[in-house]
This record gives sequence, C-alpha cells and structure tokens, in this order.
Amino acid sequence: MAVYTQLNQNKIEEILSNYNLGKLDSFKGIEEGIENTNYFLSVNKKKLILTVYEKRVKSEDLPFFSSLMSSLNKANFKCPAPVTNNSNSTITNFEGKKLMIVSFLEGKAKSNLSPENCKVIGIETAKMHELTKNFKIKRHNNLSVNSWRSLFDTVKDQCSTLHKDLPKLIEESLNNVEKKWPKDLPKGIIHADLFHDNIFFIKDKFSGIIDFYFSCEDFFAFEIAVCFNALCFDGAKENLSFNVTKAKSFIDGYSSVRKLSDVEKQSIKILSQGAALRFLLTRVFDALNTVEGAIVKVKDPIEYLKRLEFHKNAKNHEDYFF
Repeated sequence: MAVYTQLNQNKIEEILSNYNLGKLDSFKGIEEGIENTNYFLSVNKKKLILTVYEKRVKSEDLPFFSSLMSSLNKANFKCPAPVTNNSNSTITNFEGKKLMIVSFLEGKAKSNLSPENCKVIGIETAKMHELTKNFKIKRHNNLSVNSWRSLFDTVKDQCSTLHKDLPKLIEESLNNVEKKWPKDLPKGIIHADLFHDNIFFIKDKFSGIIDFYFSCEDFFAFEIAVCFNALCFDGAKENLSFNVTKAKSFIDGYSSVRKLSDVEKQSIKILSQGAALRFLLTRVFDALNTVEGAIVKVKDPIEYLKRLEFHKNAKNHEDYFF
C-alpha cells in the first residue's frame, strides 16, 4: 500500500457518488506498502478501504482479484470483501484509473510474530489453498521464475549502486534457480505475498489476510517458501538468522490441514531460494525506479542477501523444518 494518486475530499466524494454507501465522514492516505494507492475511508460510520491501481497491476487482472476475495469471503475465509457500485460492478473507472472499495478488516499486523502466530498462519494458508484449488478462476504468475531473468536485465547495470556485489550474487542465484526449478508440484491459487504486514491479528488472535494483488496460480509449496522468507527470519538486516522454530510451527499448522508430499518437501530449498530472489529483484527495481511525488516507503532490498546466503547453504528441507 502507498499513495501515488493524491485524492482530496471532493474527489473521494465524487468516487462515492458511484456507490450507495452514504456520506463521507473522514479519509486518510495509507503509506505502508509499495504497489497501489490506498485510502482509509469512514462512510456513514462504516470503515472501508479505497484502492487505486497503479504500476504493476493490470486492468485485465482486476476481475480475478475481485472474484478471488469475494469467493474467499463467501467461504468464510477472513479477508476484505469488494463493494459493488451502482453499475453492479466491484471495479470503478475514475480519471483514467481503476479503483475498488473493499470492506475494512479489523486488526493490525504484528511485526514480531511468535511461533504460535506462525502456526496459525500455516493453518490459515492451508485452508486458503484447500478453498482455492476448487475455484475456476485463473491468473498466471507473471512474477515467477520465467520472469526473473528479464527483470534482472532491467536493473543489472545500476544495481551495484545499492551493493557492489549485487550483480554477481543475483546472477549466481538466478543460474542455480533456473536450472533446478521444479516442474510439476501440486498447484492452485496462492496469495504470493504473505508478509507480516498483510496478516492481521486482534491482540494475539488471527483476524484475516489482506492485499491479494499478487495472487495467481502457482505451486502451493512456493507460497510456503515465500512465508519462510517473509515470516521466519529474525534480527537486523546485516545479521539475519533463520528461525527454525517459527518455520517448524508454520509447517505443523499447515500440515494439520494439508499434508505436504515428499517431492514438495524436497523442493523447499530451491523454492525458498527462488522466493528470496523474486523479492530481492522487485525491491531492487523499486529502489532504482522511485516515483516522483509519491508518498511511499521503499523497502530495503539488501536484507534479502542474507536470506539468499542461508538458502544457498541449506542442505535440504530438514534445515528448514527438521
């Protein structure tokens, strides 16, 4: 989440005139995240989130995201539900951009997850996978292994300004991942961006998942690899260490709902290396391509070098969860 498109009260009221929601009480831009413009709205004392789609989100993907959130919500999975406008659509056109208003999810992200939190996230991730494998909607993962080489080519000449060894380290990892990437694992629709800031708790109780704008069809085990990178490393960026207790708790929770096959377990090392590379590359790209005038906190790419180092040195899945 971020603010690229600056909206004032008049513009938000103009947007709300397309909906049957009532009167705007207040609004506030949300700075966290880097993909889209987000505003918190209070309308008739009801909390909502307004998202204006920018940058990587393609207009043709929006019906998929809307349908995914609506379907999960109807299946009692805790996530925001898109609001329908006066044209009976969840997607609204405004000043050349597309936007969506979704229900507000109570709770907030925890920056420091306990092993018990990780276990609950594992359970909820597996529940989501069990639901989405039956959904008929499709979206290709355009940030999977086949895209990383071309993304690297766009930053290769500049990325040494962020870290002198970055071009060499990315090249080595990319060669290894491309060579060893698994071909055929159980797949379905995954969230693909399960960082702690997209997972909400009320006190210590899980309250839901937000931000489905990278969701796509991919290996379920790739989602686990993303979670290992996003949720299971502790410490300062120069001294990050992998927390095996958290990873084991996540897997215990996940496996209580959906059992992992042996081939999925054997693929965890290379999938985790690939997931680290994917977030390193997109963060490098964002750090080198900041949008002038945008209110946004760019995330540090360099913390992913420690993650890559761990994955490179791991022997097999037992180094992740015994």
